[in-house]
Amino acid sequence: MIARVIVDVPVNRTNRPFDYRVPEWLVPLMKTGSRVIVPFGPRKLQGYVIGLEEAAEQGAADKLRDVEQVLDDQPPLSDELIRLGEWMSKQYLCPWVTALQAMIPAVLKGKSEKWLLASDQLEEEMCGRSPLLWELFRRKQLPLAEVEKHFPEEAMLVPGWISSGLLSTGYQVTDRVTRKQQSFVRSLLTREELAAAAESLPARAEQMRRVLQLLIEQEGQSFSVKMLQEELGITRSPLKSLESRGWIAIEQLEVYRDPYAHRRFAAAQKPVFTDQQEHVLQAVQLSIKKNEYGAFLLHGVTGSGKTEVYLEAIEETLARGREAIFLVPEISLTPQMVEKFKARFGNEVAVLHSALSQGERYDEWRKIIRKEVSVVVGARSAVFAPFQNVGLIVIDEEHETSYKQEETPRYHAREVAIWRAKENNAVLLMGSATPALETYALAERGRYTLLSMPDRVGNRPLPRVHVVDMREELRSENRSMFSRQLHEMIGERLARQEQMVLFLNRRGFSTFVMCRSCGYTLRCVHCDISLTYHRTNHTARCHYCGYTIKQPSHCPECQSEHIRFFGTGTQKVEEELARLFPGIRVIRMDVDTTSRKGAHEELLRKFRTGQGDVLLGTQMIAKGLDFPRVTLVGVIAADTSLFLPDFRAAEKTFQLLTQVGGRAGRHELEGDVVIQTYTPEHYSIMHATRHDYPSFYREEMLQRRRTGYPPYFRLVLITFSHEEVPVVIKAAHLVADYLRPRLAETTILLGPVASPIARVKDRFRFQIMLKYRDESRLPDLLAQATSAFEEWNKQQKVLMTIDVDPYVLL
Repeated sequence: MIARVIVDVPVNRTNRPFDYRVPEWLVPLMKTGSRVIVPFGPRKLQGYVIGLEEAAEQGAADKLRDVEQVLDDQPPLSDELIRLGEWMSKQYLCPWVTALQAMIPAVLKGKSEKWLLASDQLEEEMCGRSPLLWELFRRKQLPLAEVEKHFPEEAMLVPGWISSGLLSTGYQVTDRVTRKQQSFVRSLLTREELAAAAESLPARAEQMRRVLQLLIEQEGQSFSVKMLQEELGITRSPLKSLESRGWIAIEQLEVYRDPYAHRRFAAAQKPVFTDQQEHVLQAVQLSIKKNEYGAFLLHGVTGSGKTEVYLEAIEETLARGREAIFLVPEISLTPQMVEKFKARFGNEVAVLHSALSQGERYDEWRKIIRKEVSVVVGARSAVFAPFQNVGLIVIDEEHETSYKQEETPRYHAREVAIWRAKENNAVLLMGSATPALETYALAERGRYTLLSMPDRVGNRPLPRVHVVDMREELRSENRSMFSRQLHEMIGERLARQEQMVLFLNRRGFSTFVMCRSCGYTLRCVHCDISLTYHRTNHTARCHYCGYTIKQPSHCPECQSEHIRFFGTGTQKVEEELARLFPGIRVIRMDVDTTSRKGAHEELLRKFRTGQGDVLLGTQMIAKGLDFPRVTLVGVIAADTSLFLPDFRAAEKTFQLLTQVGGRAGRHELEGDVVIQTYTPEHYSIMHATRHDYPSFYREEMLQRRRTGYPPYFRLVLITFSHEEVPVVIKAAHLVADYLRPRLAETTILLGPVASPIARVKDRFRFQIMLKYRDESRLPDLLAQATSAFEEWNKQQKVLMTIDVDPYVLL
């Protein structure tokens, strides 16, 4: 048997399958999609079997090397996911192995390590006074990293010992898979024998009697030792005594690391659907019943009941014996969604997102691959859930940029979902109150079926929106971050014991630190970006590379004491609220407060249970959250994202304002939204105040047509980085000169130019942008350019990245 293997060497030269002979003893274990360990040059590497053949071409079998090990009883990759990896490799110009690794849990990505091995020639008397040789004689092998760490004085002698034949080197692949084990108690006696055993115990053996009584009451069940100790108030000693008498067995069994094991979810009641919900459901369910591909865009205002439509569509899918994937854009949305899904579908739900530990993610993933669940809820990477019979994929808040991966492979979850839905004859349902322009344009052209829910459930009114011109506030001598209207409304809500959401898309205390005497600004020494001041630990921090310094008391340039904080971050808003409204309870949600495991869930639970008056945060609080007592939403600075060097700036501003405004007045209490801005006349703000997506769409589409941006053109961004400016400029020009004569006449090449943030982590950045319409040859041409300059880039240490349909242009 011959295995076709994609080897874990993510470069263009090796971006193809390699053939290996499968030894007879491994044939029963060998399956397509398995991870294997194979020799590759002098190393041993992990690879993925993408195909099996009975025999090699004539004369070729003798030249092949053997597969050394199969790592999986059950392959982690299905045939479908292998084909998806190949498609992603071509679509997003990334190595095939990188695409495959994006689909599996981190613990399944084996690590190749160099080891030092003792040869048969190494004998005890040769070890002399060498601790390293003694250790190798005793253990036979050691990781090279361990040798360099623990035996630094002898590391320089290793090459001599290798040349003399005493030692050799080799490579081993370490698998990081771990499985949680737990002790369980199982009865070895019948019910009658247990009763007799309990009778025979002396009076002082009360703890042993309690254990036996439980085993009698719950006949045939096993109980974890931990549970018995907690529930019965016993130590481990009576269990050992019962085991020594042969009455019970204490066994080590594998258990799942379940992040929701401590939670109890009450079963949810189905709501009465509105007419518009029924209309949408009929269209979606008809497609589900036909078992054919269908793609729907559900454009529903905030509070129109889109989530209930998703749940009902999933129920229909499960009733037909098929599986469903539900994607959410933010980790902060996951706890709320998990609660709804667990309440509706119970143990049928697995959860995948980056806030789980690696072990928890691995166990949730194993539930999917073992067919123990039928629904997956998760962020972007959950689109790769290893289901065999996907019937429905739902993308909630489909406009969110977090669905686009910013590291290789630079895929968009929406495009992957379309591929999987077509492959499985499944339904794709995308929903948003503010769809991405590209998605809405494709729906208008008939690529997706457009469904609409223009009214809130129960005909509740959309919140009243008040736009405050902050220029007028300044003219009125109000230099506070709160306008007079917002200040007054916050006071009213506190008096009525209602809750508020305040939104500011900047974390930290202030956005930059500047000397008023000489104008010097604190900047990162590694990136072309100013440092953000964080009040909690009095540091100035770079949000790109993490560089941190203690906040100086004097200007480093002129030694002036007049070094001040400018701009506003979430920490500063929190402090100002406490000053203006003594006793106000603020729950702040941003990257700084949610980095700890479980922090999202804990903070949202506190707000939901009334332990906070104000939920203050960045964009992670802007969408999806639903709190009955929130009647006021305040947008502190609506202009923060409006004037970035990004053609999507107006769209992102409109989406954020509409989404965050939609958190108010979702239930019985009516809501208000206050938008503070210095540009109230901008069309994105004007249309957001009226909740008028169609008008914004038409105006923004005119702008995109005039400037030649998506959806009228597609984009490719090629970025180069290097520690020296001349090298990065030369690399960019070489690729631009290669592409220019080969591109179609309708394709526009812009650049090379310096990136908007010209230096990150001590590397200078240049970029080329391609605008194209229907150039089917472009992926092949970009692959050729990558291959043509791969060796030169490697020698010069230039990093070249290609982003197809980029979302971040900075």
